[in-house]
Amino acid sequence: MTDHGKAPIGRPRGFDAEQALARAMAVFWERGYEGASLTDLTGAMGITRTSMYAAFGNKEQLFRKALELYTEGPASYGLRALGEPTAQAVATAFLNGTVQATTRPDCPSGCLGVQASLAAGDSGRPARDALAGWRNDARLHLEERFRRAVDEGDLPRGTDAGRLARYVMTVSFGIAVQAASGLSRDDLQEVADTALRNWPPA
Repeated sequence: MTDHGKAPIGRPRGFDAEQALARAMAVFWERGYEGASLTDLTGAMGITRTSMYAAFGNKEQLFRKALELYTEGPASYGLRALGEPTAQAVATAFLNGTVQATTRPDCPSGCLGVQASLAAGDSGRPARDALAGWRNDARLHLEERFRRAVDEGDLPRGTDAGRLARYVMTVSFGIAVQAASGLSRDDLQEVADTALRNWPPA
């Protein structure tokens, strides 16, 4: 549909918007919301600020679109995990997916949903709030799935679905932080495997 950058710069329809958004996502992922300057973003996207505003809105709006792309792409393992037949399989797929997504060789280490909100001041509050909501939504989806597992007898009666969801999410985001710190995929997989050994017996 587009010619990947051969059209004159400054015209919103003269570039591949999907590709530009993917590049912006990578900048936010690597540098965080506040650490990603407009110069960084437009440079990576290969467009001018005028084109960015016309196609994506301001920086906050661009970030929200990048977060949507991240959710549908690198972080899509989360929604897929919810479809597993048992609660333990859900948790396994979720944590294994975290390990894989946060250590991809073709992407920044760690998780955009964690890294982009760290060390953010007042100007980063919109991103912080958006990411807090993003993480809370993921936790609530897990909690609902685990509650259903209790109702179906897949988890022991009396299991606290909320506590179990918080446990899985805390391990997941801990894995993401450690991935950003340079831990290897194998080391992080051991962390996930260890956490899953504490799973409630059926």
